[in-house]
Amino acid sequence: MTWMNENIHVLIYVYVMFSLCQSGVSPSVLLVEAFYGGSHKQLIDLLKAHVCGCSAFTLPAKKWHWRARTAALHFSQTIPSCPSYRVLFSSSVLNLCELVALRPDLAHLKKVLYFHENQLVYPVRKDQDRDFQYGYNQVLSCLVADVVVFNSAFNMDSFLSSISSFMKKIPDHRPRDLDQLIRPKCVVLYYPIQFPDVSRLLPRHKCLHRPAEPSHVDDIIRQQGNQQHRPDEPQSLRPEEGDLHESSCEHDNDGQMKPLHIVWPHRWEHDKNPELLFSSLIKLKQKGLKFHLSVLGETFTDVPEVFLEAKRLLDSHILHWGFLSDKDNYLAVLCQADVVVSTAKHEFFGVAIRVPVCHT
Repeated sequence: MTWMNENIHVLIYVYVMFSLCQSGVSPSVLLVEAFYGGSHKQLIDLLKAHVCGCSAFTLPAKKWHWRARTAALHFSQTIPSCPSYRVLFSSSVLNLCELVALRPDLAHLKKVLYFHENQLVYPVRKDQDRDFQYGYNQVLSCLVADVVVFNSAFNMDSFLSSISSFMKKIPDHRPRDLDQLIRPKCVVLYYPIQFPDVSRLLPRHKCLHRPAEPSHVDDIIRQQGNQQHRPDEPQSLRPEEGDLHESSCEHDNDGQMKPLHIVWPHRWEHDKNPELLFSSLIKLKQKGLKFHLSVLGETFTDVPEVFLEAKRLLDSHILHWGFLSDKDNYLAVLCQADVVVSTAKHEFFGVAIRVPVCHT
C-alpha cells in the first residue's frame, strides 16, 4: 500500500467512525468548500471519488478574504435541507460557527473541520496587517466542530500553541484555556498525494538512472486536468506546448552542456516570497551565468507586481511562465527540470513543492 493510499484510508476511516458513509441513494456526507481551488479543490474531488454518498457545495477560488467573511451566509441559503445528511465536512476557510447558527438543521451533523492552513501564524508582511477576525473565526469553528483535522503536525501545533497569545489581543474579558477544549478533537492526517508514472515524460539521461515506477491512474497531484486551453490562461513562452513531451538529454545537439533548468512551482502570492527568487536570479544573470527558468503555479485575483518586472528582466532565460492547465504538460516541465526552488516563508504542508521534488 502506498503512502498516499494509507492516508486516504485513514481519512475515510475517520468518516466511517462517525457513520459518514452509508449505502443508498440519498447523500449522507455534505462537503462544503468556500475556496474551491488548488489543494482545496483536489481534496474535495478526491473525497467525492472515494467516499460514497457525497454532496458538494462550493464557491470559486476568488477573493479569499471575502469567502472567509461571507461564505457561511451564502451556503446557509443555497444548501438544501436533507434529512439523510450525517456529516458536514468543510475547510477552515468557512466560518463553521456561523453556518450552523444560521442553519440549525446542520448543527446535529458530525462536523469535520479540515485545516489546509491556519490564520494564527499565516505569514503577513506586517503583524498589524493580520486581521484578527480570520483567526478568531477559525477558533470558533474548532469549538463547534466534532473533529478538527490538520494536514501536518506543524500546522496543528502552531495553531494550538498560538491560541493563548492570539486571544491576548482582546482588550479585556479574554477567554481562557481554549486550546485545552480544542486539542482533544485534533488529529493529523497528511494531505493525500498520489504520484503518477512519468517514465514516458523523462528525458533520456534521467531514464538511465531512474527505476521503474508503478502506474497510478487516479492521481490528484495538482488537478491540472486535461482541460481545454482558455485565452486568458498564461502561456508557455518557449518552446511550444506541443514540444513539452519530447525527450531531451542534458546536452544539446552540439554536445554542449545545457543551462541549468530552474523551476519555481508556487502560487503567485507574497507568502511564497517571489522577491527572494527573482532577486537571486537577477544576480545570477548579472554574473553572466546561464540558466533556464520555468515559473509555474496558479495566479488569483491580485498578482504581486514583482512578477511583471521579473518577466521583463529575465525574459531571455524563461522557458515557461504561468500556470499550465494540462497535467501532462506540467509533469513534462518538472521532468525536464534540474532544480526545484522553494522560497516560501513557511509551509503548512507544501503540496506544490513535494510533487516537483519527486519528478526532477
